[in-house]
Amino acid sequence: MNLWGLFLKLSGWKVEITAPKRDKCIICVAPHTSNWDFILGLCAYRSLGRKANFLMKEFWFFFPLGFFIRALGGIPVKKQKGSNLTESIIEKFRIDSYINLAVTPEGTRSRTEIWRTGFLYISYGADVPVQLGVIDYAHKEIRINEEFKPTGNIEKDMTIVKDFYSSYHTAAKFPDKFTL
Repeated sequence: MNLWGLFLKLSGWKVEITAPKRDKCIICVAPHTSNWDFILGLCAYRSLGRKANFLMKEFWFFFPLGFFIRALGGIPVKKQKGSNLTESIIEKFRIDSYINLAVTPEGTRSRTEIWRTGFLYISYGADVPVQLGVIDYAHKEIRINEEFKPTGNIEKDMTIVKDFYSSYHTAAKFPDKFTL
């Protein structure tokens, strides 16, 4: 057992990741209501010897913090008007040999009914699967067991995603902040 797994075990968390290990995929994680989601998800993935990537504002990649964030899998995102983040991430999938990009479709830890769809566009455009993950605080379990390939019909694909998460309304650290 590595340090990542030891931390989770000592904290009482269980990890169940049965989705295939991929060189390229998107890991959709919901509900997202706490900063702890990042730490727990990172530990779970690393406990299995896998490395997840995540997007973070370029602002945080200053010396020496930037080295640490990149080592954890961070990908800097420039905040520029007129830039197309979706296309740049699709291009990154085409160029890089390994990306397991973790995203939170809610895009915020606050309650929101409008989920972001960029991850579906990226998955479809880069021709990579989406793995559906849950950090379940009620049962202290972190799971990534389901996988699907988006069809390009974003409305239909988002329905699949939301249907999957519909049974996890009590899984969030703060359930009152989670809604579909």
